[in-house]
Amino acid sequence: MNDNKSVILAYADAFTRGDFELVASLCTPDARIHGVLGASGLDFVVPAWKELHHAFGLRLRVEEMVAEGDTVAVRYTESGVSRNSFRGGPVTGKSFSVVAMEWFKFRNGKIAERWGVRDSSAIRIQMGLS
Repeated sequence: MNDNKSVILAYADAFTRGDFELVASLCTPDARIHGVLGASGLDFVVPAWKELHHAFGLRLRVEEMVAEGDTVAVRYTESGVSRNSFRGGPVTGKSFSVVAMEWFKFRNGKIAERWGVRDSSAIRIQMGLS
């Protein structure tokens, strides 16, 4: 298996377990994370990931990966359950499961950039928030 793919498997496993120190260690110190809130560094996204994990117990199941050069594209099933409030929002107890896609750019065996997309509208609908 491509070494970068092995890093992604470790990333998904650590993310699912809520081990964000390990997730951060898989990234370069200056990693840029691109998502729904724009592009940020780890100092901004790690606390947000912790909040999301606490609220929804997010799980990432790798369905497929494609690697070329220093880039890995990943298709996940992302799932969770509304079990704690997220930024003051209601707790519904409902679950969600959606397709999520992330693209990673590597530098020296570590994640240097990540772009992520998921169907946030479907998540809100499945959790009874829309």
